[in-house]
Amino acid sequence: MSFFINNTNPNRPGPMTGNPLNGICEKVLIETTKVFDACVSQTTETGIILPVTGFNPENPTLPLTYVSAQNAPGESVVVSDIVIDRIESSPNYANVSLTVTIPVTVTYRDANGVLGTGSSSITVNKSVMLFVPQPAITPVNITATGIFSSQIGTFTGENIFTVTGCIQIMIKVTSVVDILIPSYGYPVVPPCQAAPESSACRGLQNLPLYPTAQN
Repeated sequence: MSFFINNTNPNRPGPMTGNPLNGICEKVLIETTKVFDACVSQTTETGIILPVTGFNPENPTLPLTYVSAQNAPGESVVVSDIVIDRIESSPNYANVSLTVTIPVTVTYRDANGVLGTGSSSITVNKSVMLFVPQPAITPVNITATGIFSSQIGTFTGENIFTVTGCIQIMIKVTSVVDILIPSYGYPVVPPCQAAPESSACRGLQNLPLYPTAQN
């Protein structure tokens, strides 16, 4: 059993039926990231230069044949050089400029047909108009995520590929805030499966799953 398998308990996540106000029992203060504004851009760029380092395996036999390039797994996009230029006629809006650096893994075959990879990155300068709330004690952050994908490219010099690729960047205006929201209370979490009783667990049998607050 789980939240969605063989479970009809009303205190579970899922689609609402009937009056959504039924069952609201408290106001909950949560700390969360609020998104004030966001936008996404997608472009296809040609003539992108990818200098490659960190060859794996080392010392491939030249020339190299380009295969593809994608976001480097496990590496985050780096956002730098953020400038917020507020618009005088609309002070809650601003021209937001930033530099987004996307780590990239390049896949190739060397002259002996050995498949290998190398590390590179692409740098994109963006300037967009966004809603940016007025300054407060809680800081406002400009964040970005980026995706790069390329299947077209050539080996144009020692350790250099020139490629055509698709770049998608999402920019957000965020802040970590406290928000008061209506709540249905804690969910009822169903057991995964019946298990033999263990003496080590007997002391936990009457322990509630979540902490309670009583006046």
